[in-house]
Amino acid sequence: MENVGALFAGLGKYIATCIIGLAIHGFLVLPAIYFVFTRRNPYPFLGGIVTALATAFGTGSSSATLPLMMKCVEENNGVSKQISRFILPIGATVNMDGAAFFHCVATVFIAQLNDVSLNFTQIITILVAATASSVGTAGVPAGGILTLTIILEAVALPTNDISLILAVDWLIDRACTVLNVEGDAFGAGLLQFFVDRTAKKEEDCELRDVKPDPSLPAPEGSPLLEKRGSKDGSGADHAKVDLSEAVM
Repeated sequence: MENVGALFAGLGKYIATCIIGLAIHGFLVLPAIYFVFTRRNPYPFLGGIVTALATAFGTGSSSATLPLMMKCVEENNGVSKQISRFILPIGATVNMDGAAFFHCVATVFIAQLNDVSLNFTQIITILVAATASSVGTAGVPAGGILTLTIILEAVALPTNDISLILAVDWLIDRACTVLNVEGDAFGAGLLQFFVDRTAKKEEDCELRDVKPDPSLPAPEGSPLLEKRGSKDGSGADHAKVDLSEAVM
């Protein structure tokens, strides 16, 4: 280390960049996507999975949070078991928003640390490689460190600087895991909304298609009811006559 103070300042900026970026994506971008498609307030939905998000931050593992996330979206947000048990396990493996963000920021940080200027082609390579590698990232703590080496090799950056990333990865990885499981939950909520809307449209179409058949005869009154009504009427007449006689 030639300049320890500058190195720690760079790590501080790296941590701040990651936390701010993850917060913007988690509190603004994902809720905005949910609102655009559903026209519902996304923050009550987000409040229903707070327990799962806290577990994700504590464990740093999407797979370990999966059972609790299923329970939260089913009991608090009204997602059916068929949807939650189909979407969430896939999302725990494939949907890695936080890992993709981490790969991009870490690669740029290492490039700046080595005074390497990235051109447009290298930036596009980082974006594509980060997106592709995040899909295969394991849902375990520090799973993105292994795939980070692939991106560094793709843009010809030294891989020995990953040791600096490891020093603060315990915090960044937990924040990335929170974002990953949040994206899974919003995906399940969106699918539940589309399923409910489709079912409602089909039900409305079925109700509109049901029309009365003109060939059927008009409903007739029941003779038993008519006979009973006539008896009730005659009984009332007799009651009136008896009452008039009693008055006289």
